[in-house]
Amino acid sequence: MVMYIREDERLALFIDGANLYAAARALGFDIDYKRLLEFFRERGRLARALYYTALVEDQEYSPIRPLVDWLDYNGFTMVTKPTKEFTDSLGRRKIKGDMDIELAIDMLEMAPHLDHVILFSGDGDFRRLVEVVQRKGVKVSVVSTVKSSPPMVADELRRQADQFIELQDLAAEISRANQARNTDRDETDDLDDDFYDDYDDEPVIETV
Repeated sequence: MVMYIREDERLALFIDGANLYAAARALGFDIDYKRLLEFFRERGRLARALYYTALVEDQEYSPIRPLVDWLDYNGFTMVTKPTKEFTDSLGRRKIKGDMDIELAIDMLEMAPHLDHVILFSGDGDFRRLVEVVQRKGVKVSVVSTVKSSPPMVADELRRQADQFIELQDLAAEISRANQARNTDRDETDDLDDDFYDDYDDEPVIETV
């Protein structure tokens, strides 16, 4: 796998939590966030790793709280806000929590201090954001997948990026599958998959 990241580049990771979860699940593996962080720390000067997700705050127990707490204590900057719950036309419970504005504002504020932004999302709504950040002299890589069916990355976002990184190509480096399952507990041991299954923040997917 070829990745164009220089060792002297100031990097920041911007992770759209729901989008990355959906992409990894479509490819059949779970993300090991400790390995993901180490992978990019070894390839550049990692300034910040930001993870964006909504939280169900009106319940005694939030199914994603164990993940959020683990990430918060292990090198990630957490950006969260309360979800909104609704029922769709088929009577199914859905959770809404769009984090696009928060991610966009943070990326624009941090851009002057970075050489390279790595965006973990396939959402085509970010194309304009990527274009603006590029005009500030910052290289932008997009991590998502075209190997799922349908592809999880919008074509316009992939075209706008300076570099597209196929998530499947990272699987050997950042997947939980390559670790012994009886080692220390990690961030996903208590994660309830139903949270993101009900989460209604997936992008409109456009085929290539």
